Amino acid sequence: MEFADSDIMRCVRRIAELIRDGGGRALLVGGCVRDALLGEGCKDFDLEVYGLGAQGLQDILAAHFRLELVGASFGVFKVCGWPIDLALPRRENKTGWGHRGFVVEATPDLDIAEAAARRDLTINAILCDPLSGELIDPWHGVEDLRVGLLRHVSEHFAEDPLRVLRVMQFTARLGFAVAPETVALCRSMTPEDLPAERLAGEWEKLLLQGRQPSLGLRFLRDCGWLGYYPELAALVGCEQDARWHPEGDVWEHTLLALDAAVGRRNGTRDGDLAVALAVLCHDFGKAVTTVHDDDGRIRSSGHEVVGEELAGAFLRRMWSEVSLLDIVLRLVREHMCPMGLIINDASDKAIRRLSLRVGGRMDLLLRVVECDMVASAGRGQEADLGPLRAFAARVAALSVMTEAPKPLVLGRHALALGEKPGRALGELLQACFEKQLDGEFSDLAGGLQCLEALLAQRRG
Repeated sequence: MEFADSDIMRCVRRIAELIRDGGGRALLVGGCVRDALLGEGCKDFDLEVYGLGAQGLQDILAAHFRLELVGASFGVFKVCGWPIDLALPRRENKTGWGHRGFVVEATPDLDIAEAAARRDLTINAILCDPLSGELIDPWHGVEDLRVGLLRHVSEHFAEDPLRVLRVMQFTARLGFAVAPETVALCRSMTPEDLPAERLAGEWEKLLLQGRQPSLGLRFLRDCGWLGYYPELAALVGCEQDARWHPEGDVWEHTLLALDAAVGRRNGTRDGDLAVALAVLCHDFGKAVTTVHDDDGRIRSSGHEVVGEELAGAFLRRMWSEVSLLDIVLRLVREHMCPMGLIINDASDKAIRRLSLRVGGRMDLLLRVVECDMVASAGRGQEADLGPLRAFAARVAALSVMTEAPKPLVLGRHALALGEKPGRALGELLQACFEKQLDGEFSDLAGGLQCLEALLAQRRG
């Protein structure tokens, strides 16, 4: 096996040569080997070092590289300035409850197959000698890569519940099936006390790197873990009016919308994550608000308002970023509004006010709405996005696509005209801003005229 020649690979080979000359052996392992076998580029490289202890490894490399010690007790180092990690093979023994309930022991003379047995999936347990190109595949991961199968390596998989979510995001990223025995093993596991930031990390890989995120959510349902996310579980079987949603229930609609978000990423983490999370959560409220009318119609009136609260509960269990939560909840609350404005041929002032309510991120809101519309068209059907495109053009023309309207008239302007600080000043400025949103003026000169008129009215 050969890796594409690059500065990083030349660095990897130099490290491997130094380790070989010092009596050890360095093997590439994990994602870099997997991705290279799949014909994909590698960004990060993990080397497992056999035959040397932590101090010996440091002594050999110290004259050539600066190492950052990550875990003294289990021998993990980062090569400063390079996306390369070094680790000694190790044994892990489960000693307690939870994700951190392990005793880890670095064991340089450990058998390669035994060391690989601690890894999660066979496709991540393939090793490669960077000097000779030799593949070492003790758990038949190459064959699983060939047939597109995610299969756990050993019974040690069950010791770390985070691995269930790793399977979730890998099936979405690679499009692989999950082996029945792995699904069954995951069904026997529970989340225990997984830390929020680790949960968020796996969900972000699903949402930002998944080629088909719906596969990950279907896996969660298959292995019984959907129940640990009750807001999502409630969507299964939640009916929708077939005239408007031929795709099926709210669960199927959400999966289609989430897959639609993949093609609408723009490569920015914050924006793409906000859109994906809003799409994931946008119909949470339907599970609570859906009713059957006497005329046979299925309605979910106000689901976007109820959904905001449910989405908040879901998100806060994993993410603590205030700005992220704020924009996602705004998008969930307002996701129905653009179509309402389109249908009613709403005024410019209504568009400005909507931009204000979503913090100026109309670009993100329109992406969410587009995913919603694509999913509502039904499988294999084209959504009529023409009206939404025309609406987007109006938004852009008003210059409120990525920035909310800002008041032109400020407190200093009113103070210069003799107004005193206080509540009345705030009310005056808000009245000016409302007239600005209504389109009564669009520059400071017009704003000052408005301010003077309002002051004249107030003074008599």
